Amino acid sequence: MEQTLKITNVLSDPTRYYIYQYITKRHQEVTVQEVADNFNIHPNVARLHLSKLEDVNMLSSETKKTGKGGRPSRLYRLSEGLIQLHFPYRDYMLLSRVAIQTMLSLGEEGKNALYLTGKRFGVEVIEQELVKKQQAGVELDFEQKLSILKSAATLAGFDPEFEINEKQTKIYFQIFNCPFKEVAADHSEAVCSMHHEFLKGMFEALFESAELIEHGNIANGCDTCSYQALVTN
Repeated sequence: MEQTLKITNVLSDPTRYYIYQYITKRHQEVTVQEVADNFNIHPNVARLHLSKLEDVNMLSSETKKTGKGGRPSRLYRLSEGLIQLHFPYRDYMLLSRVAIQTMLSLGEEGKNALYLTGKRFGVEVIEQELVKKQQAGVELDFEQKLSILKSAATLAGFDPEFEINEKQTKIYFQIFNCPFKEVAADHSEAVCSMHHEFLKGMFEALFESAELIEHGNIANGCDTCSYQALVTN
């Protein structure tokens, strides 16, 4: 409870909250000066905000030379630790581990059920976005589908980035945040395969056909989960 109060107190400051959001979207380390410049505040104020975020383990930092000469800079990045706030307390992480281990105890049949369920939930995430945007049952062009895909991936907590080829047949995208990271640490093959099916469900709910090719995986030590999707609109 004490840690929860500390976190809510730190995030109650609007500037501090937006600084955290800014770092989340940067996908790389930031300096005190960069934060000061972007938020039009004095570097000392920026340093105070960053320090308070680090105090509650939302950020971590280290001193590095930037290659520009002069003194080393303090670089801040998102913490690897998981922060959960529940009122009253709920242990959904434990529930996730129980569910995964139960499915795996059933052998291949359990794995297949896990993957099929993951794919179905991927479809449901897209369907929820279609209803929200009042586009269910409407013929969509490529840009509209891509917009829905981006919105759904963000809603799912993937913190994604997308690139498209000129012919609009290939979608390159990266996931900077894995919502299943802690569970995947103990069951990487099963969880990552389920995640792959989840993503396939998202693409297949929007496009006539979609082939998903994985290029990088956070569970294997990569900075991001990266994919190439071959799609037919």
